[in-house]
Amino acid sequence: MAIETNQIVSIEYEVRDGDKVVDSNVGGAPLVFMFGKGQIISGLENGIVNMAIGEKGDVLVKAEDAYGTYNDEAKQEVPKDQFAGIDLEVGMTLYGQGEDGGTVQVTVKEIGEENVFIDFNHPLAGKDLMFTVTVNNVRDASAEEAMTGIPAENKQADDGCCGTGGGSGCGCH
Repeated sequence: MAIETNQIVSIEYEVRDGDKVVDSNVGGAPLVFMFGKGQIISGLENGIVNMAIGEKGDVLVKAEDAYGTYNDEAKQEVPKDQFAGIDLEVGMTLYGQGEDGGTVQVTVKEIGEENVFIDFNHPLAGKDLMFTVTVNNVRDASAEEAMTGIPAENKQADDGCCGTGGGSGCGCH
């Protein structure tokens, strides 16, 4: 039976770029998300739609269905003084606020005498990724979950931290 939109799905995964493991939650808290809401990359969601609880499989996700193709124009040269107080290193990831108020992730590509060259592409943009996924659980969303789009496992407690079971993306890790 296929996983349906608005169901709550719990997965364990390992992601490889070639032979290199770039992310994994194996042995840790599962990734819990509402299916069909764009909470995970589309290629992975499409790859697990027909998996059952307890099933493990490999899902190849092409770059365009993962973090997008690499955009050569998504680079910028910024005056070094805008990074005052930051011990810059080539390859480090920085987070800032974009024009729309959202969080922007950039990678430091080069540090010059006067300027810093940053890249707005996701570090995995342009890469085909192999996910090894185990579906831990699939369940129907509660009325509150369906309304908010937030699985109970990911909901923050009143103290600002995650409730029982934790969950990826809740900010408590």
